[in-house]
Amino acid sequence: MTQPRDRELRLALVCYGGISLAVYMHGITKEIWRLAHASCSAQAGEDGSGIYRELLEEIRTSSGVDLRVLVDILSGASAGGINAIFLAQAITSGQSLEPLTELWLTHADVEALIEPRQAPSHRFAKIWAAPIAWIVANRSKAIDATVDPEVRDEVRLKLERFVRSRWFEPPFGGTRLLTMLLDAFKAMASGPTSRRLLPAGQPLDLFVTVTDFRGHPETLRLNTPAEVVETEHRLVFPFSDHGRSDAGFADPAELAFAARATSSFPGAFPPFGVEEIDTLLAERGDAWPGRDAFLRRMLPQQWEASRAEKAVLIDGSVLANAPFRPAIEALRERPSRRQVDRRFVFIDPFPNFRFDFYGEQDAKPGFFQTLIGSLSELPREQPIRDNLEAISARSEKIERMLSIVTEIRAEVETQVEALFGYTLWLDFPTPKRLATWRRRAQVAAAARAGYGHTAYGLLKVDGTIDRIARLIYTLGERHEPERLREIRGAVATAVRDRGADRFGAMVSNGASPPTLDFLRSHDLGFRTRRLRLLARRLSEIERSGAEAELLPIRTAIYESLASYIELKRSEPFADLRGAMNAVTEDAGAVLDALGERMALRALDTATDARLSDGFSALSKELRRPMLLAHLGFPFFDIATLPLLQGEGMDEFDPIRVDRISPDDATAIRQGGAEATLKGIQFNSFGAFFSRAYRENDYLWGRLHGADRLIDIVLSTLSVEDQLPAERVTALKRRAFHAILDEEEARLTAVPGLFRQLRDEIGAA
Repeated sequence: MTQPRDRELRLALVCYGGISLAVYMHGITKEIWRLAHASCSAQAGEDGSGIYRELLEEIRTSSGVDLRVLVDILSGASAGGINAIFLAQAITSGQSLEPLTELWLTHADVEALIEPRQAPSHRFAKIWAAPIAWIVANRSKAIDATVDPEVRDEVRLKLERFVRSRWFEPPFGGTRLLTMLLDAFKAMASGPTSRRLLPAGQPLDLFVTVTDFRGHPETLRLNTPAEVVETEHRLVFPFSDHGRSDAGFADPAELAFAARATSSFPGAFPPFGVEEIDTLLAERGDAWPGRDAFLRRMLPQQWEASRAEKAVLIDGSVLANAPFRPAIEALRERPSRRQVDRRFVFIDPFPNFRFDFYGEQDAKPGFFQTLIGSLSELPREQPIRDNLEAISARSEKIERMLSIVTEIRAEVETQVEALFGYTLWLDFPTPKRLATWRRRAQVAAAARAGYGHTAYGLLKVDGTIDRIARLIYTLGERHEPERLREIRGAVATAVRDRGADRFGAMVSNGASPPTLDFLRSHDLGFRTRRLRLLARRLSEIERSGAEAELLPIRTAIYESLASYIELKRSEPFADLRGAMNAVTEDAGAVLDALGERMALRALDTATDARLSDGFSALSKELRRPMLLAHLGFPFFDIATLPLLQGEGMDEFDPIRVDRISPDDATAIRQGGAEATLKGIQFNSFGAFFSRAYRENDYLWGRLHGADRLIDIVLSTLSVEDQLPAERVTALKRRAFHAILDEEEARLTAVPGLFRQLRDEIGAA
């Protein structure tokens, strides 16, 4: 039997804001959680059923790919931030998202969210405002045209009550929302729990955007004057479980803090502050032992100025509705034990949504339209193009690098064979021989590169300095950009003072002894690039059908790679935090401490032993191309590192971007959000006005999620391994019917929708 090829589909999930469409996004994230859960259970060898297990098993049987699906990076703003937080909690804790559904359906309602002191005091209060509600309803064509007849009175009554609330103050209660969030985490904790849905050592990182209304000072370096101070309003709250199941993700109070802050939609909810959560936790009798440490970490500038407790926080989507950047930066420290297909998946519940105040497309905007538009929506919508272009540029860079490797492979292999002779493939590759061959290849590559090797070497040193500086910065107490510059300057000075940046054709071995010592002690990037290139060559050879024979070398490569990448993370050095803070006084001592802790020479010896066993298990025909790739790496690296601009790209593969939205999930119904979602009414506040709205949107969220996730999973397969179109259609139909069967008893406010959907989907 052919040995299945291991592969991981890694999802970095970015969740947009969407106000009441949070309910729709809950349906989508629930499907993502189910897919990750099914994959985790399959890897553990547990019995299970369901369409996702069936899909993964069919892929394994038909293509020979043992695909694991995991979600390891999440980022969100506003309503998307809430959903990202809950999904992250479910993944890292093994808790279920099921208890959240009823909370969303019951409590995401205008009657539950409206602040009691903002509500009309009696039935005749502000009676003159009732016609405004009728005008709003008629203008949006929201009630008679889109609401089932049996719930139209409910929507009219709630809309009238909402409009008659006190004006010039947010109608929704911040404490009410915070209570709902804390109750949701409590419900998850008391519900069913399985295991963490990520492999050991694979970190889960969560990023939640928030807007600091008053802003905080950030220092910028210029030529003249040397420094200026700028007010920064963007905040990103980072969370991580550091790849451990026993470390805990975050206190529920901290997650609720982030969720409440990111969803403080201006005009709907009041701004959020520390006093609000302190008061509520005291009333509930809930302890928050890590309060001060959390505030110091999330609001460092405000904490230093003794005003963290006075910070005014509003919706994260005001300045960054699509927070790609922190998710991109999280790619720096991703361990890998198998081939990775990295996807950025973003959930956009209502593509091209625009608030009503923009007016007709061809009409010139008036004074207030221009003013309100510039203050409310333009800043938050613009960054997505820049971020997607950055992802695309990164992927194109890697594609070009891989293309260069392919083009020069024959020439590099000729150089290596000339260096060692054909008898190399007949020798047993012992660890000692492997280390000797490797060093000899590196010296030869440096000599033949001429003066180009100096530029390459300096780029390696700079990249190593960057990595060390970022590690020290992460471990330190101050986290502003100026501090990172200080640390890098101190490390770079120490390297220069030691003469560890000397390269040249006239220098023995191409570099000075201090330079070689520095790189042998600290250059993780060179080691990881070498192993990733070897893994890439392995994957190419595996396509010939030799998976079983290649399994020992595959295991050796990925076990070795994991050991090096573990040292790129900050956790192994946490106990050195005190020494790291003194880096600007004595960077040399810090370099020595880090070098001793990493012990790269010992790790290189262990790697040579693993690879020796892996190479020795291969036939001569397979050993030759694998050894050529391994020994030829210095030649490849000199040619390609300048293209990567010194980046240590841990995931040595292009990134692809997928979107989940009503416009993309068309297996059941065309027409996008307008044809499927109720919550888009009233400028996306619609689902707050009726449980029927929420049930409709939640159900469509699950259906759209299943539709797109099946597409995304299948897109990992090569063209020749793709399932027939009719089989994909059948899988989707089964998934849709399974969702309808599961939800029909719960979603009692939309019986007509179930009948309609079964007709549209057709027989399973």
